[in-house]
Amino acid sequence: MKNILVLCTGNSCRSQLAHGFLAKLTEGKAKVYSAGVETHGVNPKAIEVMKRIGIDISNHTSNLVDEYTDVDFDYVITVCDNAKERCPYFPTQAEKTHYNFPDPAKATGTEEEIMAEFERVRNMIQDFCEKFVAERF
Repeated sequence: MKNILVLCTGNSCRSQLAHGFLAKLTEGKAKVYSAGVETHGVNPKAIEVMKRIGIDISNHTSNLVDEYTDVDFDYVITVCDNAKERCPYFPTQAEKTHYNFPDPAKATGTEEEIMAEFERVRNMIQDFCEKFVAERF
């Protein structure tokens, strides 16, 4: 079984979305972890936007990357530039992948406009995860 780590700044939105997709897409083939270089708690809107498509991430926690230094990762995916720049060194041969997704938590406007941004970013992350898994599993 492969180990995948998804890293973001606060482990609240983008990494949680990717974690949800990767766990579903690799079920039985990989153990998926997500973490941040800081912890901000799981964003309730991230939980809601995934629930809308049938993926439950309500039991996810916001974790610091330092909690996983003893895990031998096969893949480390950074989903924002800040995490890529601040990602600690892992003594591993992990394949590193990076994509800087927009942060939906920074969306402004009406509740409808904010949720539309969460859905837009969720769909981008879904596409990325589907391609990632198709190429490696």
